[in-house]
Amino acid sequence: MTFARNIQGSNSIEGFDAELDDANAVALGEEPLDASTETRLALEGYRNAMTYVLQVVQEPHPVASVDLIKSLHFMMTHYDLKNRPGRWRAGQVFVQRESTGEIVHEGVDVDRVPDLMAALVNSINANSGEANSINANSGEANSGEAIIRAAMAHLNLVMIHPFKDGNGRMARCLQSLVLAADGTLSPVFMSIEEHLGRNTQEYYDVLGKVGGGSWQPDRDVRPWIRFTLTAHLRQAETLQRRVAASGLAWRELEALATSMRVPERTVSALFEAVFGYRVWRATYMAALEAADEAISEQTATRDFKTLVDAGLLEPHGDKRGRYYTAAPPLQHIARRARQSRRPKEFSDPFAGAGNPSTN
Repeated sequence: MTFARNIQGSNSIEGFDAELDDANAVALGEEPLDASTETRLALEGYRNAMTYVLQVVQEPHPVASVDLIKSLHFMMTHYDLKNRPGRWRAGQVFVQRESTGEIVHEGVDVDRVPDLMAALVNSINANSGEANSINANSGEANSGEAIIRAAMAHLNLVMIHPFKDGNGRMARCLQSLVLAADGTLSPVFMSIEEHLGRNTQEYYDVLGKVGGGSWQPDRDVRPWIRFTLTAHLRQAETLQRRVAASGLAWRELEALATSMRVPERTVSALFEAVFGYRVWRATYMAALEAADEAISEQTATRDFKTLVDAGLLEPHGDKRGRYYTAAPPLQHIARRARQSRRPKEFSDPFAGAGNPSTN
């Protein structure tokens, strides 16, 4: 579900809005219930690119290259050939503010794109202990350093704007690539894409402030670094709260399943329903298969009937559109889980650190 949140967050910034349960279905390789065709294709493209990133970084010394960046971009945007998936743009590109039509950023001159992208790749690999390796620590994690290098890779790609479309998604994917290559045990949990999706205007504002509307590499990047570090902190706090609430809910669901004599494997479906997501047969089966507990369609249908008869789930829709939501007993568990969460922190962790232009 965290992987699905990353996919959902990054695509929502570009206007591809989907419910989290639909994003989760796509992450599991299943059809979403409501997402439009274009949104589904965008979600699938980003899922494929990020899945490939998670595979690439398991190599002993993963290598950043122009070809890798182009390949990831193709995976994300291949559904629309007019946007030149996997190829540099052919002309100039501008970013406009939708509300006013004002141009807020101009990509570098198209003739400079190949050289600047080659320089970006070299900068990603520059501090490596192994030639051309993304991982600057030869397998030993140094997350603080990696966060800075990943943030700068993100910023530089956005400022260059090498593609006709999909530059933001590609920049966020590249950031995740650098983070994952640091040796983080669970790179999915290091992503800040969910945070960026929830704070899109602030994200745009800091990019605009640091970028100044065009490629200006001499500008002060510290506001961007502070924004990124704060995003990592807030996302980590969100995950801590979520893990604690999830643990409480899971324990109660296990006890409930035992007392009501429903199959233990159904706890995974009940868990998603507790947190307000729709559950349907395809996603239930895919989640169990991912957990090495594959079941047949007949068993899945029987499980849902058992849960409905027990008063734990409520059915909606018919045939292929049939899905299930939480019944009152699960809603009570959801309320207790939500009430157990610590309050969110909104203060600036850099307050009192001085002006970023002088520190």
